[in-house]
Amino acid sequence: MSKPDMSKLASLSPFELKDELIKLASSDADRLMLNAGRGNPNFLATIPRHGFWQLGLFAMRESERSFSYMPEGVGGFPRREGIEERFDLFAREFAHVPGVSFLAGAVSYVRDQLGLNAGAFLYEMCEGILACSYPVPDRMLKLSEVIVGQYIRKEMIGNHPFIGEFDLFAVEGGTAAMTYLFNSIRENHLLKPGDTIALGMPIFTPYIEIPELNDYKLVELSVDADPGNHWQYSNKELDKLRDPKVKAFFLVNPSNPPSVRMSDESLEYLASIIEERPDLIILTDDVYGTFADNFVSLFAMCPRNTILVYSFSKYFGATGWRLGVIATHRNNIFDERIAQLPEAARKELHERYTSITTEPDKLKFIDRLVADSRTVALNHTAGLSTPQQVQMVLFSLFSLMDTPDSYKIAMKRLIRSRKAALYREIGIAPEADDPNAVDYYTLLDIEALGGKALGPDFVKWVLASVEPNELLFRLAEESGVVLLPGRGFGTRHPSGRVSLANLNESDYAKIGRSIRKLFEEYVEKYNAATGNKADKNVVKK
Repeated sequence: MSKPDMSKLASLSPFELKDELIKLASSDADRLMLNAGRGNPNFLATIPRHGFWQLGLFAMRESERSFSYMPEGVGGFPRREGIEERFDLFAREFAHVPGVSFLAGAVSYVRDQLGLNAGAFLYEMCEGILACSYPVPDRMLKLSEVIVGQYIRKEMIGNHPFIGEFDLFAVEGGTAAMTYLFNSIRENHLLKPGDTIALGMPIFTPYIEIPELNDYKLVELSVDADPGNHWQYSNKELDKLRDPKVKAFFLVNPSNPPSVRMSDESLEYLASIIEERPDLIILTDDVYGTFADNFVSLFAMCPRNTILVYSFSKYFGATGWRLGVIATHRNNIFDERIAQLPEAARKELHERYTSITTEPDKLKFIDRLVADSRTVALNHTAGLSTPQQVQMVLFSLFSLMDTPDSYKIAMKRLIRSRKAALYREIGIAPEADDPNAVDYYTLLDIEALGGKALGPDFVKWVLASVEPNELLFRLAEESGVVLLPGRGFGTRHPSGRVSLANLNESDYAKIGRSIRKLFEEYVEKYNAATGNKADKNVVKK
């Protein structure tokens, strides 16, 4: 591919550029394409899925029991009376079937540890998995919100002191969460065209692209993580948030693509800034937090100012399920800011929501999100599908009941062994163990890799001589390896994002060898162009 072609494609989102790389990588029918650009994991949680299917069978028995006099395949709604006793019989009869013992344990956990009514829980789950009723409440099923809330407390708050309660809105994954939030923030005048928002860079590309659309026309300010300091934000960068013109700060934590969580020191420093800026809106996307040890979300540190987005997709291998939640504290600045809007704006919003409540001025921001997600007029049919909510609940209970965190330990071991294989074959040791590294992705940065091997002169030559995406296109065309460009996520230097989640360990070893081969070729070109005699084998296994 010629340089003009690459320059033309450079403006594409990395997820669109990926399609061009895939075309090149798959052009050789005799070669296996290795697509490490996908964040979709190739692992998944089996136990809560077994539980889902067995719950479905129990729910079907309950449905057929209601209309047992009709042989034509007509069932009825499950009956609340006696459902707990009937489930106990079911659990004993099918105790040998995978998933049934998990379900029995879940019912016990809900009753004994969470203090909820087991019969009410089973009824909500059966009605939900049968999908025979609209979601009620539309924001999230009642007991489901309580249970998923306990999971969020465990994984996002942990042992951090947390005062008060929070609400959840079950949504179709992190994608829907972003879409709904940007829309409702605009509709409720929390941000308006021309406002400045800060983005914690690097960041998931849509957080860069969406604010630039005509729908929003927001001005973006970068708060850059420092690759030389394990991708942490310096105090100087975070101090940009002290400027009153900055209305909001959006970040992904742990980051995408560096895959590093904010250090405790940075979290505390940011929290101190928010104390001085009580009007600052925070949106934290913490989808990778469940891969970290003792993770604490900014939502735990600054709940009044923070909107939390969490997706079940990556940790449970559930991208196709489209499961996510938005969380807001019940005492938050969003409701306060809406109540303090100018009279004209408050009147406009009063009219917007008057068809769904007799007191639209008191409608909470999170419930405005629900209404806006269905263009207000369809609020009565809003809400995530009930089978999706049931699977979300079972994922949550699986984690809550796994007190040794054996699943989490297995996930971390899996992705870190893949990272070790990749770097071993590249021939450059990864950074020393970083307690904040999550390792869902790794970022192969030209400056870091080249500088570590051959020094700054080689790096300067590469940056001056090579188109930013040339290395990625050559990897795709010559080796069938697909990586995503780091530039699309807001990195400073040309780089490639490697997902450590979606291929097997042997595949990452092959990718490492392909990168090593390409690296050696550029060392030879560097020597020819500069007259230096750098050893292309300086990168040793």
